[in-house]
Amino acid sequence: MPKNFLFTSESVSEGHPDKVCDQISDSLVDAYLAKDPYSRLAIETFATTNRVIVGGEIRAPEITKAKVDEIIRNVVKDIGYEQQGFHWQNLEITNLIHEQSADIAMGVDSNQSKDEGAGDQGIMFGYACDETDQLMPAPIYYAHRILQNIMDAVRSNKLQNLGPDAKSQVTLWYENGKPVRCETVLVSIQHREGISQNQVREMIRPFVENSLPKGWMCKDDKFLVNPTGKFVIGGPDGDAGLTGRKIIVDTYGGASPHGGGAFSGKDPTKVDRSAAYMARYLAKNVVSAKLATRCTIQISYAIGVAKPLSLYVNNHGTGVEGEKLAKIINEIVDLTPRGIRTHLGLNKPIYKRTATYGHFGRESEKDGGFSWEKTDLAEKLKNLL
Repeated sequence: MPKNFLFTSESVSEGHPDKVCDQISDSLVDAYLAKDPYSRLAIETFATTNRVIVGGEIRAPEITKAKVDEIIRNVVKDIGYEQQGFHWQNLEITNLIHEQSADIAMGVDSNQSKDEGAGDQGIMFGYACDETDQLMPAPIYYAHRILQNIMDAVRSNKLQNLGPDAKSQVTLWYENGKPVRCETVLVSIQHREGISQNQVREMIRPFVENSLPKGWMCKDDKFLVNPTGKFVIGGPDGDAGLTGRKIIVDTYGGASPHGGGAFSGKDPTKVDRSAAYMARYLAKNVVSAKLATRCTIQISYAIGVAKPLSLYVNNHGTGVEGEKLAKIINEIVDLTPRGIRTHLGLNKPIYKRTATYGHFGRESEKDGGFSWEKTDLAEKLKNLL
């Protein structure tokens, strides 16, 4: 990598059309897992002007169409959509969820001759670095933080006349491979008619400045707010939304490779989700143990096969040799789908909260949420080297 460079990441708020869909899909996952922790789910959501369509495959206890309808309306209501073109009360909801394919179930289910297999083929990546206390890349961390602080103020009415649909983008300047300041901050946020671009800019300025380390705020001409000049029509009324279209926002902001699979709407037998969580857990523990300052981990699977096809560890020349770490990880961690779910406690209704502001860089929670952010493996890794 070059020593001095600019790097940019973006985030989107809970009211972004794609994030509306992610939250609906994951709220339905939680509802099914609450009834049966071993439910099988792959739920997709599409949203446009006053319309939400859900579809996909399940093997789970029945939830009535009325209950599905209620869950969807509650998600949209909690986000704050009471606009003419997208209002929780006025939504037309189409439910196309159906039973899971028997062919897929046959490959995933365990039996006397084999352990439970992966729910699909694929490659999953995890990443960690020492740029922030959360061991996340700084650009995505601060892009998330800016929007979280602004939207918390919108929900509590500290900021008025702003809507739920928003995006941020942060460009950081790196010196000798370390982030030292913001070059550019971009925020686009929905607002009521009659509010000027400059008014919005000054309203959100203190929240942006307080989200960044002291002295990091960019020059005034590089603080860009609603560059088109107006952002009144927002949410799924302004731009259709779809589950799984913000996978880089969900992960590392482009600082790490991505396997291509989305997380939201999937139960934890789907390695797109569970193995990506495990890869982050392992990478974070490597960096937490100070065995590297940057760590990328890849795990690959075949549908219906329990054990991973490969485990790759790259410390980017910043620590212990990756091949040595991969051997230790394979010895102490069960990387089968069942092993991952057991180790991280993933068969729980903990997923709706992951659908906004990233699946990584969060605090682990008492009920098992964000368990992949724990660093309880760090000491063991150190002791085995």
